[in-house]
Amino acid sequence: MSGGLCIDIDSRCTRWRNDLPAAEKLAQSAANAAWQRAANAEFEAEMCIVLGDDRLVRELNERYREQDKATNVLSFPAEDDSPPDMPRLLGDIVLAYDTIAREAEEQGKSISDHFQHLCVHGALHLLGHDHRNDGEAEAMESLEVSILASLGVDNPYAAMKTMV
Repeated sequence: MSGGLCIDIDSRCTRWRNDLPAAEKLAQSAANAAWQRAANAEFEAEMCIVLGDDRLVRELNERYREQDKATNVLSFPAEDDSPPDMPRLLGDIVLAYDTIAREAEEQGKSISDHFQHLCVHGALHLLGHDHRNDGEAEAMESLEVSILASLGVDNPYAAMKTMV
């Protein structure tokens, strides 16, 4: 039996709807692509994606990571103890509109592409991927690039590597 991913979108910032009306659809597509590529899709799973702003992300970042600043995305993996016949709770991804829009402009990317990248990045964290050391970072970046290519999004790291 093949599993599936249920994604709940919680839109808390109207700027997502105003500036990126397809945000919910793009988030669904990006998270599903990460799920299909990086998960053992033999189980049912659920995640929540929160479309927030810098204020919300800053509050969460300070509360849970002791960092008094906004960031583009936060991932909160769930400690799931669901029975085997129930969907596995993966956790929550929280995205900050203000930071994502600013970064996209600074990096010469479309907000849509940058947003999809961060949705994939957050979903991979919920699926157990990380970038705490160079090996993990290279593996995660490679997976992100591959998933994003399947969505028609250019390598988000290519421009960064030419700047260094």
